[in-house]
Amino acid sequence: MVGPSPAVTTLTGEEPALQAVLLDMDGTLVDTEDFWWDAEVEVFAELGHELRDEWRTVVVGGPMSRSAGFLIEATAADIGLEELSVLLNAKFTERLERGVPLMPGARRLLAELAAHRIPTALVSASHRTVVDRMLTWIGPENFAFTVAGDELARTKPHPDPYLTAARRLGADPARCAVLEDTATGVAAAEAAGCHVVAVPSIAPIKAKSGRTIVGSLEEVDLEFLRSRIMVAR
Repeated sequence: MVGPSPAVTTLTGEEPALQAVLLDMDGTLVDTEDFWWDAEVEVFAELGHELRDEWRTVVVGGPMSRSAGFLIEATAADIGLEELSVLLNAKFTERLERGVPLMPGARRLLAELAAHRIPTALVSASHRTVVDRMLTWIGPENFAFTVAGDELARTKPHPDPYLTAARRLGADPARCAVLEDTATGVAAAEAAGCHVVAVPSIAPIKAKSGRTIVGSLEEVDLEFLRSRIMVAR
């Protein structure tokens, strides 16, 4: 759970350019975006509705309230947002029991960050129950703490999750590197003032000044992240 946040550390010229690394979960560290879509398709099939493939790019990366709300409106399904959220989380969690594949390069990157004692946090729009279950495969020891989407009044694309994570780590957001796979997550991190390394999963992410786009986490290591912050300063 999100607890009291320490004050941001006062910066000096001797402090490292990279103060913390903040990582998204679904589609960035774990290959689960298909899990979410399959869960949505199955739940709506049980409700008597068929989801269109083009809707997938609309719901990817968003908070449950936005994704579920869009699908209710698009299908005119007779179900409330809260009830649908419960069904989707339950169906998604069922899939987690079969195992969760990590994205290429994720395990190696997390190990490198841990070995160099880089302050690291997991920042997800998924609910706490999902985040805690996912940590079984990602490894809770890789993070100082985790932020879940249902713990804040506003989640992605608002900057609140990343501002909260940076504050709890005592880091300047401008000296935090964020790894994200969706436009929604990228928008949240950039609004918080962080430097973003985008690793697109389902939908492409547009190039933009100050934004780094890579093909996979296999292209990312600690030296690379440090160089991105140096460039942004």
